[in-house]
Amino acid sequence: PLTLRPGRRGRQVRVVQIYPRLPQDTAAYCPLQISGGDTADAVIHNAVATLGLDASQTYSLLEVRKSSGEERLLETGDCPLERVLLWPPGAQRWHPQSQGHYFILQHQQANNGGNQAESSIEDYDDLCNLQTVTEKSILEALRQRFYKLKIYTYVSNILIAINPNKFLPLYYNPKYVKLYENQPLGKLSPHIFAIADVAFRAMLNRQVNQCIVLSGESGSGKTESRSYLIHCLTALSQKTYSSGLERTILGSGPVLEAFSNAKTAENNNSSRFGMFIQLNYLESGVIRGAVIEKYLLEKCRLVSRDHKERNYHVFYYLLVGASKDEQEEFHLLKPQEYLYLKQVLLNDEKLGQEYKRLHQAMEMVGFLSSTKKHIFSILSAILLLGNVTYRLSENTGVLEVGPDEVLSTLSDLLKVKKEQLVKTLTKRRVVTANAIVVSQYTLQVAPTVRESMAKSLYSALFDWIILHINHAMLNRRDMEESVSCLSIGVLDMFGFENLQTNSFEQLCINYTNEKLQYYINQHIFKFEQEDYVSEGITWQNVDYTDNTGCIQLISEKSTGLFNLLDKESNLPKATDETLLDKLKQQHQDNPFFVPSLNTELTFVIQHFAGRVKYHIKDFRQKNTEHMRPEVISLLRSSERSFVHHLVASSPEALFRWGVLRATIRILTVFKILGRQRAKSSRYCMLIVASFVCIFCRKSRAGRQKQLIPKNLMDLHSLRHIVALAAHDRTSKFIFHPHRQTKPPTVSTQFQASLRKLIETIEKAEPFFIFCVRSNAEKKELHFDDELVLQQIKYTGILQMVNIQKSGYSATYTFKEFVEKFRMLLPKGATVTPGHITELFERMELDKTTYQIGKTKVFLKEKERQLLQDTLNKEVMHHIIILQRWFRTCLMRLHFLQNRDATMIIQVAFMVNELRSRIKDLSPTESIFLTATMQFRDTIKGMYSLQPQIGYKDLMKGYQNKVNTLAGSTKTEVSLVVNLFQSVLDGFIRGELKRGESEPAKVNKRISVNHQSQNYLEEKNGHLSCKLICHKKCLTKIITNCMTRCASIPGSLHFGVQVCVLTSKANPVPKVVELLLMHIELNGLYTEGIYRKSGSTCRARELHQILATDPEGPCLDNYPIHTITGLVKRWLRELPDPLMTFSLYSDFLHAVELPESAERIRAVYQKVDELPPANFNTLERLIFHLVRVAKEEEHNKMSPSSLAIVFAPCILRSPDVDDPFLGMKDVSKTTRCVEILISEQFRRYNEMLQSIQELENAEALAVNQLKLKRQNTVRENNKAKGRCIIKYDLGQAASFGHLNESFYVCQSGWNNPLMLDLACRLPALEQENSDNENLDSLSSMSSDSLEDIQGSLDSEGQ
Repeated sequence: PLTLRPGRRGRQVRVVQIYPRLPQDTAAYCPLQISGGDTADAVIHNAVATLGLDASQTYSLLEVRKSSGEERLLETGDCPLERVLLWPPGAQRWHPQSQGHYFILQHQQANNGGNQAESSIEDYDDLCNLQTVTEKSILEALRQRFYKLKIYTYVSNILIAINPNKFLPLYYNPKYVKLYENQPLGKLSPHIFAIADVAFRAMLNRQVNQCIVLSGESGSGKTESRSYLIHCLTALSQKTYSSGLERTILGSGPVLEAFSNAKTAENNNSSRFGMFIQLNYLESGVIRGAVIEKYLLEKCRLVSRDHKERNYHVFYYLLVGASKDEQEEFHLLKPQEYLYLKQVLLNDEKLGQEYKRLHQAMEMVGFLSSTKKHIFSILSAILLLGNVTYRLSENTGVLEVGPDEVLSTLSDLLKVKKEQLVKTLTKRRVVTANAIVVSQYTLQVAPTVRESMAKSLYSALFDWIILHINHAMLNRRDMEESVSCLSIGVLDMFGFENLQTNSFEQLCINYTNEKLQYYINQHIFKFEQEDYVSEGITWQNVDYTDNTGCIQLISEKSTGLFNLLDKESNLPKATDETLLDKLKQQHQDNPFFVPSLNTELTFVIQHFAGRVKYHIKDFRQKNTEHMRPEVISLLRSSERSFVHHLVASSPEALFRWGVLRATIRILTVFKILGRQRAKSSRYCMLIVASFVCIFCRKSRAGRQKQLIPKNLMDLHSLRHIVALAAHDRTSKFIFHPHRQTKPPTVSTQFQASLRKLIETIEKAEPFFIFCVRSNAEKKELHFDDELVLQQIKYTGILQMVNIQKSGYSATYTFKEFVEKFRMLLPKGATVTPGHITELFERMELDKTTYQIGKTKVFLKEKERQLLQDTLNKEVMHHIIILQRWFRTCLMRLHFLQNRDATMIIQVAFMVNELRSRIKDLSPTESIFLTATMQFRDTIKGMYSLQPQIGYKDLMKGYQNKVNTLAGSTKTEVSLVVNLFQSVLDGFIRGELKRGESEPAKVNKRISVNHQSQNYLEEKNGHLSCKLICHKKCLTKIITNCMTRCASIPGSLHFGVQVCVLTSKANPVPKVVELLLMHIELNGLYTEGIYRKSGSTCRARELHQILATDPEGPCLDNYPIHTITGLVKRWLRELPDPLMTFSLYSDFLHAVELPESAERIRAVYQKVDELPPANFNTLERLIFHLVRVAKEEEHNKMSPSSLAIVFAPCILRSPDVDDPFLGMKDVSKTTRCVEILISEQFRRYNEMLQSIQELENAEALAVNQLKLKRQNTVRENNKAKGRCIIKYDLGQAASFGHLNESFYVCQSGWNNPLMLDLACRLPALEQENSDNENLDSLSSMSSDSLEDIQGSLDSEGQ
């Protein structure tokens, strides 16, 4: 016979219904529990076993979706849970066929089977699993996965991502972040979210900074990959509880893309600058800040580009998306009217939507409306600069600039004088120590000046945007060196480029890729193999391509291309031709440098990715490009302060000057007002009030709020963020007569910033993602074998697979190994290889899977996992031994405490007995009064349960209270109970008479006719089940009786999913409700009610009975500790705890929040996300624990002690295989449960206080009504328009007023909560006689709240 395969328990667990489509008769559906590690093959196996089908036949699993209507075949290795998480939320919990999302089990078709078997031969998630590793086999494996929409593939812990040139919703659903959370790499299908999660967990576990390096040529999808990584890393931190910083980080992405990305021949969204974003975290994993560093923005794209390419996105967004008012304000033209654009747009609607998205993103990073207007004004001015034209005057030969309307618009946008603008565009000024020389530009040079102004202005604007985004993401604690923090960096540098015309920018870009490839080779090949050789282990070296020669060609100190370029840039008479001659002369024998023909001003460099031809034209100009001093002088004269910030050579100095200027202005204003003040002090008070009104405002509560934002920039924070971006700021060349040094060249600045970047990422542990371009034509889902093979070759993927396959993923020093696995080693084991070798031999490990070097141990991943599992088992064994000893000591301690407490109780009892004799009340009267008041409070405390309590249980509960109060004087018990019973019987008879005299109420909510119950019996080869149901409701039942009986073998009420045990009629499992109600009626006053354990034999006996028939046993026959122990056992045996595995880490993150109010809000937010069945059961359990804690004086169970007992039962760690993780979280889980109990205890007391106020209002109304009846005559005309509400408090009211009703005028009812509480107070259903009451079961009126309210209104009227 088939047996169910135990699915691996992941963090996401769902119960799915599988509907068979088979010729033979089977159940309507088969419910199965699946986790993230269960494949389609395992689910089919379990479904076949559950349904009792023929296991010799072949079956397939199909997914049906309502949206597409098609049936999708799941392959054997697919994960059904990944498909379920893409369904609507309602369909994930319960998915009948009518909702359109479900699974079908059917016989395997012959034609599909062959294809599936054939296609699965080479479908590998990890290329290290390939049997034959060649470039051809790698290419075939990647191609096959690509056409199955599997764009991600592993090479051990390295990810290969192939760009499909199309958005795939299946891959980037937000629920995938949750799916891959805390999962080992390789357990689920390859995904970029898995790399992000592994990096995040490595940072937290090892407390070491991490770095994710994205590599690939232009068009390979690095920008999109970076965006998904940032989204995943922020989601892992915030846990759906956002502090606002995550919004700023996510908003920075669209802003930077708009200003720095453009459409190129290879890529529709190419990033034209390098970016390194570093996310800073607290040690607990909560994100606390971020920093963005930029590298070499491509400025030449502003003024010229290939005809197939476009300018930066932001220009098209602005021109198409701006409203009419904005077009007039910014003086915008049509795109084709700008010389810098020259394109006719095709998709205006999409660009308009992107403009709105840009506005939202700018608001997310803190840009005000005025700031956005300033930015758009600068962009409009940059575009208009391209329309400026030059000509020589025919008469005088003076250089003239125009058109006049363009110059006027430019002066208005920049807020500068038109005359000074014309002077800047036409004349050059040279400042020396003796004089100032002004000369006119030639007609050939003038357009270069215009383009230089546009490029430098845009570069300065981009620098300012980066600066203020960094300030918005800044955490003040990041500036304190004493505060430790962790970080994850994401490096997305420009991809390797080989265009038709390659210039200075392409040389810098490709040099960056050479440095990045060198870094990758060092970490993947060199360092690891050097470690193997130094340790003396057996190892066959894996060769790789070393690109050191190309790097030295470009960046060698004395002879490198950059160094020669800098020297030529400083020579006044040097030209592009002289530069090329020096390059050829210096490197004519270098194998990486290929000189071109004499007729071409070009040279070729042999890069790691191929040969690239560079055009030497404008190399010198671009290398020395700075913001000209004439432009700086012009912009500093602007009337707009925003423009001053763009051209400030020192932002700190500008900030200090701004503070000083504002201070002087304020002092001047106060000085003038002081002179003008009147003789009376009233004018002085008016000045102070005006100052307060400027900076403060009153809130609704009357308190004054400060209008100044909290996160204002100060000098300290400004200096910090300026230092972060100092390596790549736009150079500004200002007039200075005694200047001795020139500003650094672009190549020098770029090399320095690149060195700083490499130093930063070398301090972190790297993860690598290789992005691959699928085709050069940007076609969707098209795989170009030749292009992909070329990338496989130059990135060295073949060598990576070889070294990862033959290498060792786990490395420990002897000391680290002994410290980690000490429990597996003999006692007193030393740090020597002998004991380690003995351990491996004892575990019978294959000698080919490990090696022991001079100081280190090298292991394969499979063997490391085996060691970890063995360690976990050994730890669990020791924990059990410790628990035994701890329980022994605890029992001894309890015994001693009970012995001492017994003596104290005896003394206190004697004293209390002596005092009671002195009092005027007799013992019977005193006990009756006290017991009645406490019993009344107990009934009130059950306001939210709608309890079903019979007459017999009511009396038994009262008797327990009397026994508790009576102590050893048992003679008073029967007398007090009889007295209470006579009062209660009199109340019942009075209520019955009143009910007979009033007209019968119509119950609109009765759904089952109790007088004529229909029994539905179904017999289909198994035991019959009886379902009590109304006849007309039978057609609406979707649960088959056979599946109700056969769905879960063994126990029907223990160890079963909560959702299976609940329904609309019973929102809480029946066993739990019976046990909790019995404890509340009989055990609230028992000391240590949940701390002590009952008899094991009695508990086993009661468990066997309740497992099949909850209503069978009589709980009165069992000790109360046996019943409480069974409650804990029911909770522990749940497959998925009440506070589910999927929300475990969320609850722990909520507990770690600093503020108490935030913790409570976050915990309750996660409780609301529980499934309905778990939520209702948890609500009932917490209410029960509150009632237990309320009687702490008797049972000695405080909220904290209850949390210690129940936290392991309802909030268990999903990592059951690693006991260390569970032990580490004990304090957090206990604190979480204590928060729930304490908060509900507080609300419970508040609600009881409200009920007390309700009763006081009742007493007042009754007394006033009696006085009016005695002294006045009711007048009908005064009652018009007044609605009188009548309500009988019944058992909830004081037993001194059991036969009275109260009337309350609606106009006098001030608290709406009172009316709501009055309608919700429980009322016990009465029977015909006292004898019937003694034998009746629990019952309760089924009237709805609306019916009760309606009847009360009619009675009041």
